[in-house]
Amino acid sequence: MLKKLKKVVKDPKLILEYLLDFRIFRVLPDELYLKIKYRIRMGEILNLTTPETFNEKLHWLKLYAWKPEYTRMVDKYEVRNYIKEMIGEGYSVPLLGVYDSFEDVDFDMLPNEFVLKPNHTSGNIFICKDKSKIDYKKLKKEVNRWLKRKYYWFHRERPYKNVKPRILCEKYLVDELGQELKDYKVFCFNGVPGFIQVDFNKSTDYTRNLYDPDWNYIPVTYRHPTDPNKLIMKPTNLEEMLEIAKKLSRGFPFLRIDFFYIHQKLYITELTFYPEAGFGTFEPETYNYKFGSWIKLPNKLFKD
Repeated sequence: MLKKLKKVVKDPKLILEYLLDFRIFRVLPDELYLKIKYRIRMGEILNLTTPETFNEKLHWLKLYAWKPEYTRMVDKYEVRNYIKEMIGEGYSVPLLGVYDSFEDVDFDMLPNEFVLKPNHTSGNIFICKDKSKIDYKKLKKEVNRWLKRKYYWFHRERPYKNVKPRILCEKYLVDELGQELKDYKVFCFNGVPGFIQVDFNKSTDYTRNLYDPDWNYIPVTYRHPTDPNKLIMKPTNLEEMLEIAKKLSRGFPFLRIDFFYIHQKLYITELTFYPEAGFGTFEPETYNYKFGSWIKLPNKLFKD
């Protein structure tokens, strides 16, 4: 929390954004709130009348084309059954437990290595590599913060509003070399894979490379730095990954399907409707328009 406050104080824009997250501003309609936040964070006016960029269209979808069934899909616990119904068993990371509170977690029954994370937020995770080193008092505070977090209010992503907060405990996985896993994220446009995002070195120098479906490197930075010199081998199961992504994204204007790839096996980690909550920066900016042109917007379903 202290690090976050120091970061906020150094950047006036972050101060304004921090204030905008106060409860008093929850009275703002979603559309107005997002227009204000977009102007603060991106330095631009959010065009919802004739959206063109990837970010603008994500916000349009967020406001006008969400469906109640999306709640099940963004819930990291409930989505497991959804995936099983759609493509069969064996594609979820092994689940060790699901809990409503920190007190429900029986740490004595857990293996020495495991992963804890909430089902209703993004970016929160606790990786345990040695159970004997856990500071349980500190971990309890962190987990309770997760459970109290009302994720919808931060970016007005409506599917998250009615997700029941839980804590998931999953098997700790590493790659063939015993190193931190890469994230493979397939961006699908109207059921067609457009590009694959690969995140690596997440705990040190967070790096993100983009590739087309034929595994050609795309020279663009998307929020995190890219490294064209980093050779990321084409997954042996790439075709299977793309076919699964097609099946799960069919019928949606946009959907991102996230995978782990380990020992030539695919695990689906989550489904995402609004990457970076629609606030991801592109360099060069032309890719914001290029990827945006791939999203074909449906008719409005909702209006604030």
